[in-house]
Amino acid sequence: MAEVQRKYRKQKLSDLIVDEVKSMIVAKKLLPGDRLPNERDLIEQFGCSKGTVREALKALEVEGLVYTRPGPGGGAYLSEVGTDPASKMLRNYLYFNHLSAEQVYEMRKLIEVELAVSVVGKLTPTDFERLEEYTKACSTAPESDDQQRLQRIAELEFHNVLADASPNPLFSFMGRFLNETLRDLVVLKKSYQIDAYQFTHSNVVYHQRLLAAYRAEDVAAVRHLMGEHMCEAEQQFVALDGQISQKM
Repeated sequence: MAEVQRKYRKQKLSDLIVDEVKSMIVAKKLLPGDRLPNERDLIEQFGCSKGTVREALKALEVEGLVYTRPGPGGGAYLSEVGTDPASKMLRNYLYFNHLSAEQVYEMRKLIEVELAVSVVGKLTPTDFERLEEYTKACSTAPESDDQQRLQRIAELEFHNVLADASPNPLFSFMGRFLNETLRDLVVLKKSYQIDAYQFTHSNVVYHQRLLAAYRAEDVAAVRHLMGEHMCEAEQQFVALDGQISQKM
């Protein structure tokens, strides 16, 4: 406890203001576009200098939580934080941990199944159109490395549609993050240069069966199919990754 107290005593006042603004966002359920209190109000609230408030606002801006608007009616406004910056930073961190395909699928088998179940009954006509489009894009054998690369990406985009439709933001973020991690493995290791249409065809079959289960809003079928799909995809992807590692 003493260590925690020492840690927080060392915090700069501007950092404390950043934490307070974040608490305000959560407590008041603020939304992107909402305006924060002006500089004068923040100075009075925290009993600090203008420079300290500006330092705190700059830190929030760097984190992507706020943007400033100059002139009359200007000030600091909340901005919507996309998943891309956080995902890229985390993937950059993992590059130096030499993440394996097995480790990605160890997590994916846990997340993807529950994510899939969470969107039953919540897919829109546009979602179904995109799912059909990505499935169709993988339904014929590719004629070039570039087509094979696009098919691998389309396979993952199928799952991104499900991630975006999830009402649980943690499922949504983790699903997209894992898909983007796999996409990195495909692109950076150039796994699309090895003919693996058997893998793609297996994915197409599962995606078609999942589409039918989603249209029927069959929760049990979605859970079962996605679980099988992830196990099959793991075997195929790990074998493919092994071939790429030997080639490299």
